Amino acid sequence: MKDTPLIVQSDRSLLLDVHHKDSEECRKDLIRFCELVKSPEHMHTYRISEISLWNASSEGLGGDAIVETIRKWSKFSPPESVLFFVRDISSRWGSLVLTESDDENHYLLTVLIEKIRLEIRHRKELMKLLVVKDEHSFLVERYMRGELKLRLIKLGYPVDDQIPLSKGPPLLFDKRKATLEGEPFVVRSYQSQAADALLGDLGRGRGFGTIVLPCGSGKTIVGLEIMSRLKTNTLIVTTNVVAVHQWMREILDKTTLTSEDVGEYTGNLKERKPVTVCTYQVLTYRKSKTAPFAHMDLLTKGEWGLIIYDEVHMLPAPVFKVTAELQATFRVGFTATLVREDGREDEVFSLVGPKRYDVPWIELQQQGFIAQAYCHEIRLDLPKELELEYALATKRQKYRIASENPLKIDVVRSLIERHSDDFILIIGQYIDQLEEVAELFELPIITGSTPNAKRDELYSVFRSGEIRILVVSKVANYAIDLPDASVAIQISGTFGSRSEEAQRLGRILRPKGRSSFFYSVITRYSSEEEFSANRQKFLAEQGYSYEIEVWE
Repeated sequence: MKDTPLIVQSDRSLLLDVHHKDSEECRKDLIRFCELVKSPEHMHTYRISEISLWNASSEGLGGDAIVETIRKWSKFSPPESVLFFVRDISSRWGSLVLTESDDENHYLLTVLIEKIRLEIRHRKELMKLLVVKDEHSFLVERYMRGELKLRLIKLGYPVDDQIPLSKGPPLLFDKRKATLEGEPFVVRSYQSQAADALLGDLGRGRGFGTIVLPCGSGKTIVGLEIMSRLKTNTLIVTTNVVAVHQWMREILDKTTLTSEDVGEYTGNLKERKPVTVCTYQVLTYRKSKTAPFAHMDLLTKGEWGLIIYDEVHMLPAPVFKVTAELQATFRVGFTATLVREDGREDEVFSLVGPKRYDVPWIELQQQGFIAQAYCHEIRLDLPKELELEYALATKRQKYRIASENPLKIDVVRSLIERHSDDFILIIGQYIDQLEEVAELFELPIITGSTPNAKRDELYSVFRSGEIRILVVSKVANYAIDLPDASVAIQISGTFGSRSEEAQRLGRILRPKGRSSFFYSVITRYSSEEEFSANRQKFLAEQGYSYEIEVWE
């Protein structure tokens, strides 16, 4: 047994003793080829997966180097099965290489391992995309580049795409040194590092990928940094109209681009300008299930040099398909939680690009770049008059009855009094419940039916301090910048959605000179407890712990 901080287990999990003197040095090595799974107080858990190893391989870290790192830090002799897995999976990277060909209509897929070539030739769904060129290689039509990568990664064979990206139309502009209000504007070190990780020297295999940063850490600024380095026409796709307006404000506030250069493409307004900001919703709009997507040509025919996918974990299926055709374009996906409830992370990897940069939430909190947050789960009983109704209900009905527990109103009242000087968001899933809270406490409310102009107005007066409490539905989960919000009261959630819990906490993580508080109010002895525990998993893995409070 060595005096080192790591224990490697046969299920490919790695346990890091954070109190060991060498834990920080070890952690820096681990994050290059592992995914952080849990980071509670004393022992952090990492996991080696196919995707994490291919992320490492795409950055030039091979299987042998990873094995040596594992041996260096492991307290006990690491299981041979884990070392074999590392070598085997890592060796697949670089076995399938996509390059330019002499034929201007096709790319060249070179397959270096005979076993893989044989499997490809015997799979009809792959051979529909490929033409055999010679013993070692195939031709694929250019527009099928993404589809091929997608199908191969589903088989466990990642493609090393070495085709240079196309430079888009030039767009000359600079970052400002001060905002329009005269505040100094400086890109933080980790934001610059994230852009470095994506773009590198702009050589082969660079310029595309995913950047994972906590809510409130300034992913928009990373986007502006990438835009300023590429200086090309840019399409930004985000989650809702409010987020569109936020991107546009940030671009005009922090770069020399003008309103003549920056356009909005939404249900309300359809402008095509050198920098265009649109929503996923408008891209996937069609009149019927069989009708064509009316606005998808914004993606496919826009001559963009850069595409930014904001909240890339929300990427809808139709956009995945089109993204498969946009493989020649510089592209970046931003997210705080590369967790998809549908398990399609491998599609993000192959179509948008591998994870290029990640930083733990707690690390940025310790550095003061996001607010220190305290998470509380408040449990209360169901009223006796609802117990029989709950007992006889279906599973879905049980969840709603528990979520809309009328006693939660008393908890909300008490928390509002407890935080009388804070800016508060009251967040929920069920509109009837939210409307009741808003009416009872005479508060403004934003739901899916609130017109975009009204949403912008309410967010603006909240930011200005004219109002300090806002009731919001799940439309406020993503990409909403409310820097002064310091308390979130979640009175109901979307079943067990881990990304939703993280995004809701993210609404209060902007640094503001005070701590933030996240309250999740749930009904005891109900299905809401189970779903709440699942929602909390991601945040627990990031190092946040929930203090349990029983409401009497």
